[in-house]
Amino acid sequence: GINTAFPCTHGGFDTVGAGKCGVYTPTKPGAPFVVGDTREGWVSSLDVLLKAYLVEGTPMPEFDYSQIRAEGQQLKTFGGLSSGPEPLKQMHLALSKVFDANAGNPITVTTIVDIMNLIGKCVVAGNVRRTAEIAFGNANSSEFLNLKNYEQNPQRAEYGWTSNNSVFAEVGMDYLEVSENIQKNGEPGFAWLDNMQAYSRMKGRPDFRDHKVKGGNPCLEQSLESMELCCLVETFPFHHDELEDYKKTLDCALMYAKTITLITVHWPATREVMYRNRRIGCSVSGIAQFITARGVHTLQKWLDAGYMEVVAEDRKISNWWRIPNSVKLTSVKPSGTISLLAGATPGIHYPESRFYLRRVRMAKNFPMLDKLREAGYKVEPAFGSEASTVVVEVPVDVGDGIRGVGEVSMWEQLCLAAFMQKHWADNQVSATVTFDPAKEGSQVHHALAYFQYQLKGVSFLPRHDYGAFPQMPYEAIDEATYKKEVEHIKSVNIHPEGLPPRTRSTILHQDNTTHKMEDAFCDGDKCTFPSK
Repeated sequence: GINTAFPCTHGGFDTVGAGKCGVYTPTKPGAPFVVGDTREGWVSSLDVLLKAYLVEGTPMPEFDYSQIRAEGQQLKTFGGLSSGPEPLKQMHLALSKVFDANAGNPITVTTIVDIMNLIGKCVVAGNVRRTAEIAFGNANSSEFLNLKNYEQNPQRAEYGWTSNNSVFAEVGMDYLEVSENIQKNGEPGFAWLDNMQAYSRMKGRPDFRDHKVKGGNPCLEQSLESMELCCLVETFPFHHDELEDYKKTLDCALMYAKTITLITVHWPATREVMYRNRRIGCSVSGIAQFITARGVHTLQKWLDAGYMEVVAEDRKISNWWRIPNSVKLTSVKPSGTISLLAGATPGIHYPESRFYLRRVRMAKNFPMLDKLREAGYKVEPAFGSEASTVVVEVPVDVGDGIRGVGEVSMWEQLCLAAFMQKHWADNQVSATVTFDPAKEGSQVHHALAYFQYQLKGVSFLPRHDYGAFPQMPYEAIDEATYKKEVEHIKSVNIHPEGLPPRTRSTILHQDNTTHKMEDAFCDGDKCTFPSK
């Protein structure tokens, strides 16, 4: 099976600008600024707010939100329902509060990350849009390392969740101090930029094909240059009985992903790097199922043979279309909902346990919520976004046979990540290694000292009974709890009359709709092209 994804618009950023520019108090209020009812209108309002604080002598306008459609109206082109102006108002107020606290001094690491996190929180309002961020910081910055220490920074608890925070690790560094933070809240993650720039698959000598890389996407399965987007496609080898059949799937997956690299993007700097690199991340999921059923040795044969198939197919397609070979071709995504839909375990990860709760975020006005409540699913306000978002709990039983992640040691998980980096991923392996803080916490810095030579990136997550964060996406439960959860759940009653409105209308019908989007291009998981 295949799942494909358009170039993702999630954000990665660093904090090297800390201390290099000042934050100023805006001058007296300026002229009114009418916020347009488009994505560009919202972005423009952010632009003028940032300039008011970062360009000395700039007035702060009075924002007029009257043109933004009311909450709950259907978005005819983009899909879903409008969140109304409130999330934008709250972002403006929160950003002003952050800047006011920093005014009169050079911009700080905390302010840089706060800006991006608050933007991310605003973007997901209503859950029509999705966001993921990764913040890169200095491993020696205690300020950066403590951004998710909510005892020290309690105000950040409402929005700090919007980014994965990772440090640019240097091979040979001392990992003791950062590993102490990991034992508390699972951060920071690690990105070895030298390895990312030097290696394709970490299987021999460095080739420096990707020496211009500056970071990665939020889950760190793709190395990226500045301004570069990721292009991911996902396959499920366990769904194939024979290697030759799986190779056909890889050929199809590569053809589709390569086609996506032909799409024109709007930003010239992004267009230049995308056309030059043609980067693809052909991923694999269901690895835990494959190992359980067929063993590691068979997996190694499939991965090496599959990689050579992808390389050969890329050369053939590139020559056919007269475009450059892709600089990199393979990744291991963390996956998630996609793998659940395919009946596969996510990426290289083992399930939380045989029985677990899967939490899904939805807009509070999502049309199907009432049906989920009627069916008996637990629905509660989302922590930090109570006004606009809810969390739905789904009890899951993955069945017999596959070990839960609690039965897989930290060291085995790291070995599997390194195995995949060696035999499959020429980009990177997205690996979140879970560990028992009491039994394995003191070993984290020792493990990093060994695996810094075998990985390009990794993150850790301590297994606590109470969870590392509120409303974690996965939470292990026992069989008794599972049975208690499902005994009152009924089938969700969905029929044509009960389905939510179509999330996207076609361009052909737009002339008869209200609140037409003024732009039409790739955003989210579809491309809509204007009619001529």
